Amino acid sequence: MKITLEELRAWVGVVDSGSITAAAGQLGQTTSGISRALSRLESKLQTTLLHRTTRRIALTEEGLLFLEHAREILQSVERAEDSLAQRRITPSGRLRVNAATPFMLHVILPLLDEFTARYPLIQLQLNTDDVVIDLLEQQTDIAIRIGDLQDSTIHARLLGCSKLQLMASPAYLAKYGHPASVDDLARHRLLGFSQLDKHNVWPVWRREGEFLQIKPTLSASSGETLRQLAIQGQGIVRISDFLSREDRACGRLVPVLEAETQCMFHQIHAVYYRNTSLSVRIRCFLDFLSEQIASKPLL
Repeated sequence: MKITLEELRAWVGVVDSGSITAAAGQLGQTTSGISRALSRLESKLQTTLLHRTTRRIALTEEGLLFLEHAREILQSVERAEDSLAQRRITPSGRLRVNAATPFMLHVILPLLDEFTARYPLIQLQLNTDDVVIDLLEQQTDIAIRIGDLQDSTIHARLLGCSKLQLMASPAYLAKYGHPASVDDLARHRLLGFSQLDKHNVWPVWRREGEFLQIKPTLSASSGETLRQLAIQGQGIVRISDFLSREDRACGRLVPVLEAETQCMFHQIHAVYYRNTSLSVRIRCFLDFLSEQIASKPLL
């Protein structure tokens, strides 16, 4: 008997979601149906792909090897479906987009009404992560990356650049005073990132030609968390313009050491795998996002 796509989707779904129950929910099937599909697959292959207990699943060596092939098969089918979809007048289908929480909240979400009105048959699935994800493992079509790109195996499209500035709330500055120089920052509460030190390099000179590397007084993994801390008067923060645009406009955050601030920008890229055909819906989303960023002061 030949393996079916239904069995492959059930198998990959269980691996990706971590359980039969979760896979059933994602695929719109019953747990018994997923379990039967896995049993049929293992029977046809005459090997055990998963060790299953009541608490967890674990891949066998054979399962790990087969998983790579199963993904390639499903991706080939998806590419074939995409090639047919390109013949349609109206783009349609699911589009999985991943971005850091701040970019999702402050750039993508405000544009959703216009995008869905223009492309009503594209079904967006929006996911957020504040760390770099594996597009294949997370089943992601497009990921928005902020900063330098490290992975050369992916396609990248530059969407724009976002300036970095030092900001604080009026309440914080009223309590602790305005720093008059870069040296004064040592006497202030500094808000920074907890995971990557490269995000704690600030756009002011420590000495000529050397940017200031701070040690945060209070740290967090998300730029959105740092924004909220700054608004609440917890300290001075280095923040991207796209994230602070509304706060600056209404006075929730004001510039700090503006005269000493050097030009420092983060590039904003959309990335996708090179071995994946660029479907119509992916192209529509990238064209739309580029158009909106170019026409409005989002970044």
